[in-house]
Parts: sequence; structure tokens; C-alpha cells
Amino acid sequence: MKQKIFKTICMGLLGTVLLAGCSNQSSPADSAAKGEKIKIEYWHVNAETQGGKTVEELVKEFNAQSKNVEVVARYNPDMYKGLMQNLQAEAATGKSPAVVQIGWAFLDYFSNNFRYVEPQTVIDAYFPEDKTFLQENFLPNVLDLAKNGRGSQVGIPYSLSTPVLYINRDLLRQAGLDENGPKTWEELILFANTIKEKTGKYGFYMQEPADNWAQQALMESNGARMMTNGKASFASEEGIRAYEAYAGMVNKTKSALHISWGEGVQSFIDGNVGMLYTTIAQRANIQKGATFNVAAVNSPAWQGKAKRLPAGGCFLAITAQTEAEQKAAWEFEKFLYSVESMAAWTKGTGYVPPRKGVAEAENGLKSFLAENKMMAAATTQMDGVVSWTSFPGDAGLQAEQLLLDVRDRILSGSISAREGLTQTQAKINELLK
Repeated sequence: MKQKIFKTICMGLLGTVLLAGCSNQSSPADSAAKGEKIKIEYWHVNAETQGGKTVEELVKEFNAQSKNVEVVARYNPDMYKGLMQNLQAEAATGKSPAVVQIGWAFLDYFSNNFRYVEPQTVIDAYFPEDKTFLQENFLPNVLDLAKNGRGSQVGIPYSLSTPVLYINRDLLRQAGLDENGPKTWEELILFANTIKEKTGKYGFYMQEPADNWAQQALMESNGARMMTNGKASFASEEGIRAYEAYAGMVNKTKSALHISWGEGVQSFIDGNVGMLYTTIAQRANIQKGATFNVAAVNSPAWQGKAKRLPAGGCFLAITAQTEAEQKAAWEFEKFLYSVESMAAWTKGTGYVPPRKGVAEAENGLKSFLAENKMMAAATTQMDGVVSWTSFPGDAGLQAEQLLLDVRDRILSGSISAREGLTQTQAKINELLK
């Protein structure tokens, strides 16, 4: 496993070095001396189908109105784990972007392994007029999402999401099912099996990106906990039974798909899957592509149990190293956190805005939310939101990879959920020692 991770990081390092060798970008000091705009990089994970176009639009708008700063957006595939690997490769060359999106699951790993500067530090040093910006525009509990175990405000929350269930109402009716979809995981399994039996199409797909976000929701909503007292604890009876139910749809009844995330979402959009469990951030992509009667409903609960839904998305961290770049980074971040930019971000993705007042503002989302009923699936279940588990120390990337590997083995039928989860929990706890 360590060899696999090392190989991946080395490939990322090679690609980064090659890209760096082809760059003619001047330094911030050179740009300032010449009276040119300071050029900084913004690293993100937003593919075209999940906000990539909105990133481009926001960056273009910022660059057009800024007299001093030009932002270059860099897309990192393989989601937040891929960004972490690329950032590690960039750091090895002695360079870094200025602003990066960090997934909630990598909060501690990032803050333990990379150089960053707290946003308030930049504000206090260079922007006294923004001294109370964070306190005025964010609730304390929301800001706390981006604090690490030492209490450092590593960044500012940018994207908030929860997993929701998208349903093909036409296909559900065709199978003789309630077009409003299931409310429990037990009902979802019944729905999935019935869709397969009555229509020949797949009943269910749960997202399988390079993270364990959706699976955490599945297991923790059944009473399991990813970590307890600093140790991995997901291989409890509750966690195992939840995963067994999920794997049963894939391996036994063949009513659920085990394919890549992009393929799974597209299969739903094409009308070949009845129910899709994924982030609300796919809302815009699904609305645009689906030609059937599509809806989004709350995440299912296990019978008689409270939902626990990990907060998806990311926070923005300032990794700029020079004074000029840090000033440029805050100017860009302040633009991204304006009411208008936050509204555009939500409209282009589906993420719930972390800033206060965006939903109620006339220049924000007031009319949009009134018209767009899909967003209610996410906004009405925020009381069940919990932290996306971040494995501490240097074990973060390896622990996440172990969970991805065991997911693939369980869903491919090469190992049972009980054996796979138990073995993986023991391996992660060895890393955490």
C-alpha cells in the first residue's frame, strides 16, 4: 500500500516538475516592480460537471475588475485527495499556489503537513478595514468547521453540502413505486430491487469518488462512528451491517451499480438508474442533463435512527508565501465570499452557502431558492450534519486510500464487508499509533 501511494505521489511530482519547467510566470516582486498585475494560482477540484464552469466565470469576473491581481485557476482531478497529492509534489519543488480548496476530510492532514497562513493574520497585517469581516459574515459554528485540532483557523468554509437522493420519478412509477421516493435505507433497498425486477434497469448508485464521504453517511446513520477516542471504529456491528446492505444490492440482487462516479451520475442522467445518492453539488449538472421527471429528496435514514450526514465540500486556505501574494490571495477570497459571488457559486453547483445572509438577500438567492425546489433537499437536513472524519497526523492520505481500496474489494465481491472493514480498521489504527 505504501508503495502504491508513493508511486502516485511521485507521478504527481514528475508532472508538476514538467509543468513548472514550461512556465514563464514572473515572480510577484517582478510583477509589482513593473507595474503589472500580480499573478497567483487558485487550485480547485471542480470538474466541468461540478462547478468547473462557475469557477471559470468567477475568476474571469474577478480578473476583469481587479487592478492589481490576476488569478489563474488550476483544476486538480481525483477530488481532494488528488489535490493533496499534487500539493505535496508542488511543495517538494519549493513552490505553492496562493489559494487552495481543502476538503473537510483533509483538514488536519493539510494543517500538519503544509505551510498556510490564517486568514485573520493576513487581514490584520494588510487589510484593517476588513478586521471584523469573518465575525460579521459567518456563524461561529460554521467558522469552527475550518479549525484544526489545535484551534487554528486554517481557512474559511467555502462549500457546504450534504448527500441527497436524486430520483427518477418516471422510472419509479413504471416500477409501481411511490414517485416521492424512499424515506429509509430499508425502503431504498426494496425500491432498488423492485426497479431492477420490474424494469430491468438499475435501481441505485452511490457515489464512488476518491473519498469515503457517502459511505460515512451510510454507516454513521446506522449508529457506527468512523473514529472514537482517536481510533478508527467504523468496523462495529452497525457499520458492518450498513455496508453489508449496500454490498448486497451490488453483489447479490445486482440492483445497484459499482462504477466510477462520473459514469454513475451519467447513467442516472441517461435514465438507466432509478436513484442516485450523491452530493447536492451535482444539482445543476443533473437538472441540465435529465430529460425525465427528476427530483431530489432528503438522505434516507435507517429505521428508528437519527441521520448523521458528513459536511461535504471544502474550505479555502491561503498558502501564499510572500506579502504580495498574501495580499492578492485575500483580495480574491474577499471577492469569492461576496453575496453575489456566493449566490453564483450556489446556482452553478448546489452547495449551501456558508456565509450569512446569502439565502435571504435580493442580490443573493432569495428568488432562486423559492423557485428551485431541489435545493430544499439539502437545506432542510442541515440539523443532521456532522464533521467529515479527518484522520489525524500524517496518516490522513493513507487511511483514506485504505478505505477506498476496501470499498472496491467489498463491492467487487472479493472480500466480505465484515472481513474487509475489520482488517482495514486494524491497519488504520496501526498508522495512527
